[in-house]
Amino acid sequence: MKITKFGQCCLLIEVAGKRILTDPGRFSTSQNNVTDIDLILITHEHADHLHSESLLAVLAKNPGAEVITNTSVGKVLTELEVSFKVLEGRESGTHADILIEAFDGEHVEIIDEYGIVQNTGYFIAEKLFYPGDAYTNPKKEVPVLALPVAGPWCKASDAIHYAKEVNPIQAFPVHDAVLSEAGIALTHGLFGGQLDAAGINFIALKNDETANF
Repeated sequence: MKITKFGQCCLLIEVAGKRILTDPGRFSTSQNNVTDIDLILITHEHADHLHSESLLAVLAKNPGAEVITNTSVGKVLTELEVSFKVLEGRESGTHADILIEAFDGEHVEIIDEYGIVQNTGYFIAEKLFYPGDAYTNPKKEVPVLALPVAGPWCKASDAIHYAKEVNPIQAFPVHDAVLSEAGIALTHGLFGGQLDAAGINFIALKNDETANF
């Protein structure tokens, strides 16, 4: 599996000859020019995960891409006249010949009820688990975890404890677009030190970098 991180939580995942894009949000633009996308997965409706203009730009270059998401995001897509299929709760299905498993999980609190929306994590090809903005434990073996490491709702200790609970073989950082270069160095260093010590191989993937997992 090859993963390119465009920014925040927008990933290009290449597996079994297919190309999957996650959460085309407002903090990245590189995804707007990518072609040959088979699937687009959207975890929730916040603008750093679903940016209407970015999604439409992606679909303009990939008109055959299938959009997979939850009911809440579906309401937004209906207004945009974008076709989609719902995969939520604990549903699973094969899309573009790739097994996709849904794991609904509560969006981590920002402040009280502010910003609480339906959040659906996705397990992709039985290898990568991307939880969205939630600390959902799929309670199964996780080869690779896309781990949120920063943001208004993300406390480092909580995220590190979450990663140790899931106990993936490898993990890499997402949800870090709000960090400066110094903040990225500090945060990635903290997570790397803690998780490597716990036996989890932390790959400090930065924006527009690609890694093989």
